[in-house]
Amino acid sequence: MPKAPLADRIDQGRALVPADLVLKGGRVFDLITGDLVETDVAICGDTIVGVFGSYDGKREIDVRGRVLVPGFIDTHLHVESSLVTPHEFDRCVTPRGVTTAICDPHEIANVCGIRGIRYFLQSASQLVMDLRVQLSSCVPSTHMETTGARLSAADLVPFMDHPKVIGLAEFMNYPGVLMKDQGCLEKLEAFQGRHIDGHAPLLRGQDLNGYISAGIRTEHEATTYDEGLEKLRKGMRVLIREGSVSKDLAALAGLLTERFSPYLCLCTDDRNPLDIGEHGHLDYMIRTAIALGAPALAVYRAASLSAAEAFGLKDRGLIAPGKRADIVVIDGLEQCHASLVVAGGVVVDEAAFAARDMTEPVARGSVKSARIEASQFRTGGNRVETPVIGILPGKIITEHLSFDIAPQDGDKRPDIARDLVKIAVIERHGVNGNLATGFVKGFGLARGAIGSTVCHDHHNIAVVGADYGDMALAANRLVEIEGGFVVVEGGRVLAELALPVAGLMSLGTFEAVREKLVTLRAASRSLGVTLEEPFLQLAFLCLPVIPHLKITDMGMVDVDRFEVMP
Repeated sequence: MPKAPLADRIDQGRALVPADLVLKGGRVFDLITGDLVETDVAICGDTIVGVFGSYDGKREIDVRGRVLVPGFIDTHLHVESSLVTPHEFDRCVTPRGVTTAICDPHEIANVCGIRGIRYFLQSASQLVMDLRVQLSSCVPSTHMETTGARLSAADLVPFMDHPKVIGLAEFMNYPGVLMKDQGCLEKLEAFQGRHIDGHAPLLRGQDLNGYISAGIRTEHEATTYDEGLEKLRKGMRVLIREGSVSKDLAALAGLLTERFSPYLCLCTDDRNPLDIGEHGHLDYMIRTAIALGAPALAVYRAASLSAAEAFGLKDRGLIAPGKRADIVVIDGLEQCHASLVVAGGVVVDEAAFAARDMTEPVARGSVKSARIEASQFRTGGNRVETPVIGILPGKIITEHLSFDIAPQDGDKRPDIARDLVKIAVIERHGVNGNLATGFVKGFGLARGAIGSTVCHDHHNIAVVGADYGDMALAANRLVEIEGGFVVVEGGRVLAELALPVAGLMSLGTFEAVREKLVTLRAASRSLGVTLEEPFLQLAFLCLPVIPHLKITDMGMVDVDRFEVMP
């Protein structure tokens, strides 16, 4: 909805003429006082012009008996992790009340560089929601992985004044910041005075001081109350996260008080359509936080007003005159089920989605790995003591474990009795053909293999399995379908989801993706997998900026030492 002429906004706000749209008779949740106030809400174009009074409208919608809250703002996410294009993501979450989302397109940028960022900026201008873009700061995230692109400060600066750009996205390479890596410093210098988002899991004390001193303002990696409190005290806005794998809300809910809420936001980071369909998005976080004992005023502030303030979006976050008309009509504060959503003055319905322009997706055919043979998954070496990645369900932090695994015929083999299965990362961008193997504990996998090209953040092929032949079939099938997820057993593909857009996103609807994910989850469980979300959990085992032990195409990575293990 375009912004109406100034004179019209003034006249409609004064009720001299009918407003373009009036929501009649609901109760507005005032995020300043915490009061529920019965009132009409008048909208002119994309702007709220009248509250706390009675208004006539050219169009009127009766919302009596319901509660009106400001539109929700997801302060950090990767649209690619929803496994659908930005247009389908819009159709998936906007009806749930998410009227603003702040994304970092570094998943697609790691595959195809600036082309991916341009694709997101073009798409953002066409959506019903307001999708804002942070420019990807770490492509690649470290020097210990092979990606399809590399982005320098010079690549990012031409986009910094784009109307959809807020600033610099999560600076994951926190060791690079502390070590004053030249490339890191160039990006940070270029964005001084603008918003710089953080990413510093477990960083505390004076190292955290140094990191924040680089101009970094927000952070979503706090996983304990004490870590969150320290970051708040040091001036960071803490984004409380609840994704499909990273579930931090329960640990941080104690921070959600009326005193702290001006400095807290909510985010999902990585959430797929299956979890959104089963549980929800930010609406789920709001319901859950209140159920955990957080005051409703603190939670709704974090979901909208505090988020807007943290990211400099001064035109939204309240149901008040002059603010962007982002409004969610819900059944009650505790339930938070949206029955009507207005985004920028537009009533969110199928007609609004049908009216959008569409950008042609990019990065088809980006999975370029050569054919893989079963023998390539053998792990040599004479040392019995073997590093093993230990999964912590519900977290992307992993344990650095060690087990004795004796070689047999020159190969360290999976040990199902001890839940020690093979993991491999295969370079898929057509750069060097790397293949690295290791061991992981925590899948519960007893047979077969699962594979994925959603492999943070380099997005090479990741395969975990109990059988080398099935692992090879999984990897080769991913090339054939241009990327995605596969589950294999006994030389047969049990389930798959094709993600041909950069090996990350489907060309189908979110409903179709959700249905495929149900089948994939069931197939993985048939192999003995015990994890609720095995595919994203697998993806995060390959991210070398999250402690403590990870794997990339270059080998096992000791994140604490920030080096590839020999």
